[in-house]
Amino acid sequence: MRRLFSIKKADNRVGAVAKGEITLAPGLCNLYSPQTSDIAHVRDMLDVLAEMGKITSQQAEQIRRQDTGKAGMDMEATLKKAGVAQEDMLHARAVLCGFEFRRITAQSVDRKAFDRLDASYIHGNHIMPVAVENETMVVATSEPANIFSIDDVKRQIRMPVQVVVCPESDIQAVCEEFEDKNIGYNVDEIMSDMADVEVVKDVEEDIGDLERSAAESPVIKYVNYLLTNALREGASDIHVEPKEKYTKIRYRIDGVLFDVMQAPAKMHPAVVSRLKIMANLDISERRLPQDGKIAVIMGGRNVDLRVSVLPTSHGEKVVIRILDSRSIMIGLENSGMEADVLKEFEGQIALPHGILLVTGPTGSGKSTTLYSALGQMDGETLNISTVEDPVEYNLEKCNQVQTSERVGLTFAAALRSLLRQDPDIIMVGEIRDNETARIAVQAALTGHLVLSTLHTNDAPSSVSRLVNIGIEPYLIAASLNGILAQRLVRRICSHCKKPYKVPDNMRKYVLRAGIDLKHLVHGTGCDQCRGSGYSGRAGIFELLIIDETFRELINRDASVNGMRDAFIKSGRDTLFHDGMKKVARGVTTIEEVLRVTQVYGQTEDEAFDENVCIYKADIPEVKSSGRAKPKGKTSGSQKRSPRASGAASHVDVVTEDDNTRNLVLVMDEDGK
Repeated sequence: MRRLFSIKKADNRVGAVAKGEITLAPGLCNLYSPQTSDIAHVRDMLDVLAEMGKITSQQAEQIRRQDTGKAGMDMEATLKKAGVAQEDMLHARAVLCGFEFRRITAQSVDRKAFDRLDASYIHGNHIMPVAVENETMVVATSEPANIFSIDDVKRQIRMPVQVVVCPESDIQAVCEEFEDKNIGYNVDEIMSDMADVEVVKDVEEDIGDLERSAAESPVIKYVNYLLTNALREGASDIHVEPKEKYTKIRYRIDGVLFDVMQAPAKMHPAVVSRLKIMANLDISERRLPQDGKIAVIMGGRNVDLRVSVLPTSHGEKVVIRILDSRSIMIGLENSGMEADVLKEFEGQIALPHGILLVTGPTGSGKSTTLYSALGQMDGETLNISTVEDPVEYNLEKCNQVQTSERVGLTFAAALRSLLRQDPDIIMVGEIRDNETARIAVQAALTGHLVLSTLHTNDAPSSVSRLVNIGIEPYLIAASLNGILAQRLVRRICSHCKKPYKVPDNMRKYVLRAGIDLKHLVHGTGCDQCRGSGYSGRAGIFELLIIDETFRELINRDASVNGMRDAFIKSGRDTLFHDGMKKVARGVTTIEEVLRVTQVYGQTEDEAFDENVCIYKADIPEVKSSGRAKPKGKTSGSQKRSPRASGAASHVDVVTEDDNTRNLVLVMDEDGK
């Protein structure tokens, strides 16, 4: 011990050790020092984000102090509020762990390397082999700190690994792409097998034969193919239509119906019976309409199918609505709203009480907007309830009520019960009648925020619609906060987008709208867009905020023309104006905007003239004229324009290489 700790005698020399002071041997100085020192700063994700330029050093210090002062604080949630993207945070974590950050696509992944791990393992652990480089396996993960998964992969593949970091969405997308190509059926083989399946149409048709035919392997394969191929193509609806000599199959993609294939007429009853069995419908009843639903798992994700069966002269027509939660929870920021409209709409859904309406025809995206709005609300601190017919998508934050006319659970009855459930926010699927509208108004006036939809052509006419339903103008003025009207236009396909020379019949419209011809683009048509030139859809919107000016007008003159004139004078964008902004940016075409906004005039020229007058008019000019030019008829005689002539009427997507996923039927608790 004397060699480690020695007591030196005191002396009078400068710098001498004080009497009794303990001196450490040089070897222990690295292990222990009795002197206090400042705590060294450890480089963290905030430092990396500051180096990347995503936040400032002042923001980093502020967030670090907040994180130190509040136990259990979620730093990522704070960074998200500060405007830092999830991908940037993952990039910063990769840098901290010493890994490369890389975006992964199916084209960059070697299939042989991918198959070294089981697909379920990749899904569950968010780690995926990418390729072999210099006898080293490149492995992508979205959890760079999970060293146990990395070691486990190294043990399973028995070779050195190089870790790269990528978003979890990239891994899921690659898995889905490979699953599509991994399992499938040859459509020609299915159709040839179907030649052996024949159901004789007879009044006294044996139901047992129908059940056996529907259970035949070719029928099951064919129905599975229809469903999985529709999901892969991005279809929203499947139409199975019986004709005299064949069965026509059509998909609705981006709002337009496409012919997909034709099947022999003799197989139609077996296909319908198979769909009825899956939807728990009565296969013996072929004289009355029936509605049902199917819950399936396709490609590893849950999908709900709504089935409607309608008797026709040549047999039962079946329409299947595909409800994919991925397509509806897109978020308001991805809906196509302009920045100013998005900011005002988010302010509307943050209000404590009142009515917010979303209007438009069937298929215009009203449900998607409402679900996205509900998704932004704080379900932990708010009681959010919905009344729907039907409940299209299950929302974790909400208490959803399915109406049932058969047992008397109407919208009005459900609303009355919800008001006794201490709600904060109520979403009503649709205001259809006076009773529902009156209860919604009462709920708004008593401190609840009510979200609902109306079937009107634009935002200003919604007020007149409520008056026609029977709601007094003074109640509308007191309870209504805002109205959002919307339509969906098809996006120009990014794979075949090119500048083009505007046709002569459209040139006059473009010039009169004040758009530069040099910047116009369109889709030439390719395999990715089925030759249509369009892929995906975007919304066009007009938002009417009910301020004091509009409240006074509602009490004084709630007519369609009066409300529309006031809306134009307010200087807000109409549907047409918003659509023309997207045309100028190359998002869509002027044909698409005309297709969805021609609701006021009798001809295309008249409709365009009316909209362009509003689009290019200055506010002083409108004031000097006293009122805007009326947009044609406002009664029930309104008509829509035909679909754009550029849309393809027939696209054959059935090839020998088409594949399909496995279907897993999800049973109810009672086994049905």
